[in-house]
Amino acid sequence: MPDASTYRATGYNEIYEAQNRIVCFNTTQGTGEVVKTYPSGDLLTYPAVLDENRLALNTSVCSKERQESSVSIYAPEDNSLIPVVTKQLYRPDESILWSDFRSSAPPEPIVVEPAYYHPLTGVGMDEDISRLRPVAVMINDLKAAQPQLGVSQADIIYEMPAEGGITRMVALFQSLDGVGNLGSIRSTRAYYLELALGHDALLVHAGGSPEAYKDIPAWGVDNMDGVNGGSDAKIFWRDAERRRTKGYEHSLLTSGEKIQAYLDQGHFRTEHKDGYAESLRFRDDGTPQGGTAAGKVSMRFSQYKTAVFDYDAASGKYLVSQFGEAYIDGNTGKQVGVTNVLALKTRIRLISGDTAGRMTADLTSGGEGMYFCGGQGIPIRWEKASRDDPFVYRTEDGQLLELGRGVSYVCIYDANSGSITVE
Repeated sequence: MPDASTYRATGYNEIYEAQNRIVCFNTTQGTGEVVKTYPSGDLLTYPAVLDENRLALNTSVCSKERQESSVSIYAPEDNSLIPVVTKQLYRPDESILWSDFRSSAPPEPIVVEPAYYHPLTGVGMDEDISRLRPVAVMINDLKAAQPQLGVSQADIIYEMPAEGGITRMVALFQSLDGVGNLGSIRSTRAYYLELALGHDALLVHAGGSPEAYKDIPAWGVDNMDGVNGGSDAKIFWRDAERRRTKGYEHSLLTSGEKIQAYLDQGHFRTEHKDGYAESLRFRDDGTPQGGTAAGKVSMRFSQYKTAVFDYDAASGKYLVSQFGEAYIDGNTGKQVGVTNVLALKTRIRLISGDTAGRMTADLTSGGEGMYFCGGQGIPIRWEKASRDDPFVYRTEDGQLLELGRGVSYVCIYDANSGSITVE
């Protein structure tokens, strides 16, 4: 595009450059021209006439090409150019009143809504995956089993106590596309089944308690078992390096690819049952209104395990730590970060007569909780109508809670033995 000096030499004493246009004026004569350049390098020149508040532009060429007028309106008071696109087709040499535009508010930016939204994270997507059944994977959380693999790709992470003060995690994946190795995989309990059923999810586990094995067929839990499975056991393997360095019980892995390949063989229903609807609600900024500062949240499950969430303003996420160290995904070597942290208080107690110290948890009576997002926290209420229903989260005044778009980490703890500290 020619520079301003080209036009100054031809007698124009006021020259303005903006984006792909140069507007030149001879203020004595009240004449000028607009030069527009296209990406192809072609130039379009049309006359411009200026008086006190009028700018006349010949836009006939633009009209033929675009079936709309696309012009720059010169604002004399601040020497600026404002692009204006209008469906009205101005005739050549027709005057355009600057006051007509000056009194109007600036055009609102065009917001393109995503075609679809992710049902578990609320993130915009190009394809609809809401009908797919998610996959719930039982993850070992013993200190000796770290690092876990694949947890940073989960859409929701549930953590709650097992026996002896340890915790286990249920990592929920709406889609397995691009999900690498997962593990190490451990056994399930009856209340973890309820977490999977609440999402109409397919469960991946390695063994289970006697109660869980009784409930799996009774409750209709579709599952892939790495210990007592049949053909499904082929999706699991023992990792030689983990077996050597961490022990046999911490070495069982699977992968998103192997799970998906097994599902593609038609062993289970892979779309949601009729009538299922995900309960989660989202908004662009989930920071709770009227909340209290929550830069650091410590969730004490037991004497053995405390999860820590430190808010990182730069990323807008809570960075997770446990056992005094960053919570690392072994696949990526990076610390796990989440947008939403929920802490749900309930009753978790020993099963009477269970010599292994196994627990039972009440997940259907509802109760109190806390929600954290954007460095702020508020009290909430949670409910789960039945073992087959999803969690529903509400603010204290009964409104549905709107989460921030992103990954959620849900801590479920006993009201007597657990506690939460907010700093």
